[in-house]
Amino acid sequence: MSDIFDFDKRKDRYAVMGNPITHSKSPRIHTLFAEQTGQRLEYTAIQVDVGGFKQAVDHFDASGGKGLNITVPFKQEAWQLVTERTERAERAGAVNTISFSNNRLIGDNTDGVGLVNDLRINNQIELKGRRILLMGAGGASRGVLLPLLSQQPASLLIANRTVDKAVELATAFADMGDVNGSGYDELEGQQFDLIINATAASLQGQLPPLPNSILADGACCYDMMYGAEPTPFMRWAAAQGATRVLDGLGMLVEQAAESFFIWRGVRPDSQAVISILHAELHS
Repeated sequence: MSDIFDFDKRKDRYAVMGNPITHSKSPRIHTLFAEQTGQRLEYTAIQVDVGGFKQAVDHFDASGGKGLNITVPFKQEAWQLVTERTERAERAGAVNTISFSNNRLIGDNTDGVGLVNDLRINNQIELKGRRILLMGAGGASRGVLLPLLSQQPASLLIANRTVDKAVELATAFADMGDVNGSGYDELEGQQFDLIINATAASLQGQLPPLPNSILADGACCYDMMYGAEPTPFMRWAAAQGATRVLDGLGMLVEQAAESFFIWRGVRPDSQAVISILHAELHS
């Protein structure tokens, strides 16, 4: 009887690894998902020293851990470490979700599907046939390109301060559709239905150099960053008359929901969790 009771009390272990990690909302999000779906699990945040990532993953695996989320600066290292990758992880060049299965480390990347689900499901923003501007050519952009292009936009332009990086990234995804790279000064005279900020400018309180005439009628603007106050890009978008101005809190929850589904086979109600986090952020 006690053995049955002990087994019933046991919780599967998951965690997020990064550096720094104290700010992470992942433990809160996955705890809410678990309560909502009746899943018995424990989810913690683990700070990992640079240079100690493989050792930390091996230790978590050896101690019976079931899955990991990976955040900066270890997503590329995780991509190299795993033994198998999904197509979206392969193309992203980064892994943010690891599943442990029979001595295999299976790597996935849920960032792009998190963005697409937040746009399409939570905010009813259609992507098919739209002109999309993606600002930035770093890891955040690379991680979302496959899911974005899978929605068949009319065109997708990657704008970056270093033009060569934007062109190189666009070339890597040229098989997926009409995707090109440019600098910001080439944007003059062009218009877009959706602008996505995947740069780190918002973290520094800065705004990429955008021409004021760039928004098409009914255009939407999305910043992957989020906070208690609107980012500089969000304030610019509102001043330019964007129909919708959104931050990345929904993307954060949706990418976590996809990880939760990969691990548990249950899809949580992410909109309920977005509402809770939004209220906590602005309380």
